[in-house]
Amino acid sequence: MSAAVGKTSLAERLAGVRQRIEAAARRSGRAVSSVRLVAVSKFRTVEEIEEAIAAGVTEIGESRVQEAETKRGRIAAPHLVWHLVGRLQSNKAKKAVQYFDIIHSIGTLDMARRVDRLAGEQHKTQDVLIQVQVADEESKQGLAVSELYQNLERMAELTQLRVLGLMALPPYLPNPEDVRPYFARLRELRDGARSRGLGGPAFSELSMGMSHDFEVAVEEGATFVRVGTAIFGERPATGV
Repeated sequence: MSAAVGKTSLAERLAGVRQRIEAAARRSGRAVSSVRLVAVSKFRTVEEIEEAIAAGVTEIGESRVQEAETKRGRIAAPHLVWHLVGRLQSNKAKKAVQYFDIIHSIGTLDMARRVDRLAGEQHKTQDVLIQVQVADEESKQGLAVSELYQNLERMAELTQLRVLGLMALPPYLPNPEDVRPYFARLRELRDGARSRGLGGPAFSELSMGMSHDFEVAVEEGATFVRVGTAIFGERPATGV
């Protein structure tokens, strides 16, 4: 992949990703408009992000709150939607509410309560997704599958959160088909929550799928795909 990426422009890579999303949506009988592409710009320069915006990107994903704070101050794109797709630390929650339109990584009830309180202080309704551990990986945060529904019940009491749906970071497996069961599991959990009346009226989204497996994720119902390398090229070895 890296050789091919190096020979194409960002605009060409973005167009290719969009074409692959469209084909995957059609294979699964879905409308292309039901899938939102989040261009993950971790460690990318402001100039690269501006190039992506010029090519048609409307949604940007960042993994670190401090990095997003710096970039938002330098990028003049008021209609850009900013997504926090990385781990959210308690001491960064206030700024996360300030700088992100959607937080994908609410992994505990305590964090949901903290973000709800901070959103209230900022007079904001914060859109969030609830991260679920669809695989038993200690290195990744998120609610255990067995705890999801009871925690969604408790989150219904939080007035400043709008829970859009669920997010997962499945294991990285070289063959995307091997990741399919994890994507299917997240979809089943969302549907199970909805059938129980959990999550609220906006609860419909699935944030899943990255550069190497987003087509399978779309086939399994993803509504947000988080794509970095396939758009921007190979990630630099060091940060911005």
